[in-house]
Amino acid sequence: MTPLSLILSLFPSIVLLVTISATISLVLANALLQAIASLSLLLFALYGLPLLTYRLHQILYPIQPGITYLTGQAYSPWWGSHQIQVIYIILPVLERILQAIPGIFSLWLRLWGAEVGSNVYWTPQIEIADRGLVHIGNNVVFGYQVRLFSHVVKPRKDNLMLYVKPISIGDNAFIGAGCNLGPGATVATDTMLPTKTDLFPNQTVTADATTD
Repeated sequence: MTPLSLILSLFPSIVLLVTISATISLVLANALLQAIASLSLLLFALYGLPLLTYRLHQILYPIQPGITYLTGQAYSPWWGSHQIQVIYIILPVLERILQAIPGIFSLWLRLWGAEVGSNVYWTPQIEIADRGLVHIGNNVVFGYQVRLFSHVVKPRKDNLMLYVKPISIGDNAFIGAGCNLGPGATVATDTMLPTKTDLFPNQTVTADATTD
C-alpha cells in the first residue's frame, strides 16, 4: 500500500470524526449563530468534503478505464476514489435523503462527474459503487435494490486485478428490481431489463432482449 493509499484509507474515519464533533456542537449550541455554524459544518462533512475531495482527486489522479493491479508499488486512483465514497456505503441513508427530493439525486451524481439525463426515477435502496462512472439517459426508471458496479476485482496469481469501465444506460430504459450491472455493461435505448438480471462486464442488452 502506497503512502497516499494509507492516508485515504483513513478518510471515512475523518469524515465520521468531523460529523460527530459537529453533531455534539450542534446539540450543545446555546446561540443561533453557533447552531448555524455547527449545522453547516455537519452538512459539509457529510456531503461537501467527500465531493470536493473526490473532484480534486480526479484532477490529480484520474481513473482510467481498463485493467490495473491493486497490489504493488503503484498507486491505484480507483482505490483512493473508493475510500472517498465509502461513507455512503457505511451510511446509505445520506443518499436516500437526497432521493426523496425530485431532481436532487441526479444533480448529486452529476457533481461527481456522472452523465445523468432528465426525468430519471431513482427507487430507494439503489446502490452506485462508482458515482462518476455511470452514463444514464433520459426517462430511465430504476427498480428496487438495483446495483451498479463500474469495477470488478478478481484474484490473479499473487495480485488483485482491477477492471474499471463506465456503465451506460440509454433513454427510456427500465431497470427491474434487484438487477446487478457490472463494469462496461450497456443497456440500450427503450430496453426493459427483467427483474434480478445480472449483466456481466461489457455485456450489452438491446430492446429485443439479445445480448452480446
